[in-house]
Amino acid sequence: MSQIYAVRTAANREDQVVDYMIAKLARENKIEIYSVIRPHGMRGYIFVEVASKGDAEMALQKVPYARGLLPQEIPYQEIEHMLEQVKVEMNVRKNDIVEIISGPFKRENAKVTRVNKIKEEIVVELLEAAVPIPITVSMDAVKVIRRDSEEEEDDELKL
Repeated sequence: MSQIYAVRTAANREDQVVDYMIAKLARENKIEIYSVIRPHGMRGYIFVEVASKGDAEMALQKVPYARGLLPQEIPYQEIEHMLEQVKVEMNVRKNDIVEIISGPFKRENAKVTRVNKIKEEIVVELLEAAVPIPITVSMDAVKVIRRDSEEEEDDELKL
């Protein structure tokens, strides 16, 4: 049975705490954390779903900007309204220029070379890289900056 706890963070540092915790969990697989939730619009707090309070405390040790764990477990009903099911819209097309918004290549621009709608993944090549290397990323890890085929669509509308 999982439990949800609130973690106090430094204001506007919620994303860094989430990133540090996920990186720490990748290194130490003995901590049982099922999810890390960063509610949109809520400053200074994130939520962790864990097997026990001890797992949450172990995950927070030496994490920068984490200020501590609130002592009481949070009932799911209290945070349910903050969570929304997001359906990924297949808005990414081949040859689009995208910005990677999460992961190790965060803030890098790339060109889409292949789209896999079934797995909801895309293959991109970084624009600033000296040698083009294909990288597979999730569709929700990118945002479209520029469409390569906008002019073609405009031409079709004029006809």
